[in-house]
Amino acid sequence: MVFPLSSKARAVLFVDDEATSRKWFARTFGDEFTIVTAAGVREALEVLGERGAEFAVLVTDYRMPERDGMNLLGTVQRDFRHLVRLLATAYAEKDVAIAAVNQGKVLRILEKPLDEALTREALREAAALYRTQAFERAVNEGRVAALRETLGFLAHELNTPLATVRGCVSTVAARYRPAAPGESSGVAEFVEHHPGELLAALERAERRALYCQSLVSTFVQSARDAYPGAAAQTVSAASLVAALLDEFPFDGNEGAWVSSEVLQDFRLPGRRDLLYLVLCTLTKNALMALRGTQQPALRIEVGVEPGAAEVARPWMRFRDNGPGISPEVLVKLTREPVTTRAQSGGSGMGLMFCQRIMQSIGGSIDIQSPGQGATVTLRFRPSPRQNG
Repeated sequence: MVFPLSSKARAVLFVDDEATSRKWFARTFGDEFTIVTAAGVREALEVLGERGAEFAVLVTDYRMPERDGMNLLGTVQRDFRHLVRLLATAYAEKDVAIAAVNQGKVLRILEKPLDEALTREALREAAALYRTQAFERAVNEGRVAALRETLGFLAHELNTPLATVRGCVSTVAARYRPAAPGESSGVAEFVEHHPGELLAALERAERRALYCQSLVSTFVQSARDAYPGAAAQTVSAASLVAALLDEFPFDGNEGAWVSSEVLQDFRLPGRRDLLYLVLCTLTKNALMALRGTQQPALRIEVGVEPGAAEVARPWMRFRDNGPGISPEVLVKLTREPVTTRAQSGGSGMGLMFCQRIMQSIGGSIDIQSPGQGATVTLRFRPSPRQNG
């Protein structure tokens, strides 16, 4: 039997084999709560099986025919853990109370006949606890989803540098010349196609291995930060750009393409690790676009927009002089997976990932490409101006 809804709380399931008790409960508390009643354990489980997500609170009698309230509480504890549980009983034996707390995980034990004021207070407490727990579950699910997304993105980012490391190691191994019979042992000999080739391959492999190590450490820190109570990491925009330029695995002379300027430094909001992944993604995209460009250049700038007297909006900008982005691709970027580098392993997920990270910290990402070149601007939420 369903009684009129109230928007103040989720539904309460009241289980009692006495019809008069069910009618009194629904009539008394239906003004504040959505009340659904069941005449026994079997009926209650049928209701929960069909509509379990609708309920916030379970109130069950203890002494009922066929199966008692403890049996129902045990099943709910196992299968419907989101429900806040109350036990109503006229049999306040010590063993019943202990079992209700230990096995049924009840919030409170209500003595029958039920007192209206005490019962209403218990229902309000249960509904408040449900809302708190529902919020905590949503937060935890959000953390898990963010970690899952970060892990997927990280795996994608690690794939290319790890493939390069394997290729460099294979190149070195393939140039090994086994010792001829009678030659002294302890000295390995390799054959190069041109002087310095193998040393360059080893240095290239080392730089990419270090980059992979930095990405993994970022993810580890992200996992640590996901725990409740973790201290948020803060970092300045200038130091993050410096770390990027120091750790990014530039190919050949790509590092010479990149310059940076700090017009005005600021503290970055959000977690350092995720913002570092954003900067790595934007740098990688720009460098790939610049390949084949005469006099390629990527400029990374850090500054703060002039704003109201007390508020300023920090930004970071990546500006390249590559071929630019076509209008049909530009309108889709950050909205759906789109890439112009599918043949080289591009998935189009990078900028979407960057967009979600920026949105999660109250910022935004803006992409402009008026013909040649492209400019990506990260704008962070406004912050009070800092003196000095």
